[in-house]
Amino acid sequence: MKRIYLLLTVVGFILPSYFVAIESIETGNVLLYADPLATMEGMFANRISSIFAIDLLFAVAVFMLWSYQESKRYGIKKVGLVWALTFLFGFASGLPLFLYLREEKRTAEA
Repeated sequence: MKRIYLLLTVVGFILPSYFVAIESIETGNVLLYADPLATMEGMFANRISSIFAIDLLFAVAVFMLWSYQESKRYGIKKVGLVWALTFLFGFASGLPLFLYLREEKRTAEA
């Protein structure tokens, strides 16, 4: 599973980053952080995008709580790095990276 999680981390980084790069080049809103108001307006532009944005934000909040507990349970010291990468590059790469680190600790204990 570790290899799959690592592969999913890379894919989860590349796929969204492609669209982020296009948006950054076209609008100057680098990594969607240079103009946070424009980013928020885009995220909540209509009901459908709002549904996806709220769902994602809630999932990230749950992930933060869960990964904090799991990092204490398994002694994962890089959870702060995972959170930073999640906020910078997205949940699609942060979650599989944490699962990879967790699996690494689990298999080391066994």
